[in-house]
Amino acid sequence: MNLELIPIYIIVLLYGLVVGSFLNVCILRIPKQETIVTERSHCMSCGYQLQWYDMIPVASWLALGGRCRKCKARISAQYPIVEAANGILYVVVFLANGVNLTSVVYCFLVSALIVLSVIDFRTYEIPFGINVFILMLGLIHIVLDYHNWAEYVIGLFAISIPLELILLISKGRAIGGGDVKLMAAAGLLLGWKNIVLAMILGSILGSVIHTIRMKVSHAEHVLALGPYLAMGIFLAALWGDKWISMYLQLFLG
Repeated sequence: MNLELIPIYIIVLLYGLVVGSFLNVCILRIPKQETIVTERSHCMSCGYQLQWYDMIPVASWLALGGRCRKCKARISAQYPIVEAANGILYVVVFLANGVNLTSVVYCFLVSALIVLSVIDFRTYEIPFGINVFILMLGLIHIVLDYHNWAEYVIGLFAISIPLELILLISKGRAIGGGDVKLMAAAGLLLGWKNIVLAMILGSILGSVIHTIRMKVSHAEHVLALGPYLAMGIFLAALWGDKWISMYLQLFLG
């Protein structure tokens, strides 16, 4: 680690924590089709409008013992977990990808993946707006790496078209439309090689983790695929090029 960059990593961490607080608002309100902009944050039990000192990421939850300041109702541990995860993953992005504009794009991708993962895990639906947001990130990334634009455009279709065929043939029983749109948008952002890798990684992670969940917690056989695809997308975005190069060198010399 370059010690001179530590102040930048600290700023990235703090910014990620603050954005993580907003992600909790999105996770709570998007499935209910509520505004995420104009309505002030409040306790879901008593309606107490939160003050700035009630919304310091992670710290406020810990200081209040995970309870509302006014009515003492329990506040889900999801809030500090999402905030901390977003902040830490922002730092991971910059550590893995360097201090550049692509890392900024990937940080926004991380936030979108966190929101869609939690919502999909709970509702089995990926919000259309989140996929549109990732698509917009893909367009921005093409501008940043315009010399390789064809690779990203191919990525838009490389996985989404086969998944769309599966969706049509199975009539929605094998995969959801939100998953198809996610892989299309992420394909535009990552390019065709990395989106193929993301699909492979997501499928493996989904099979292994969900099998364990069914054994340990008796989870249903039906799984929300979005969180596992999100893991694959994240891994492929940061390390996909290196892993693919290693694979080609190992098996093709």
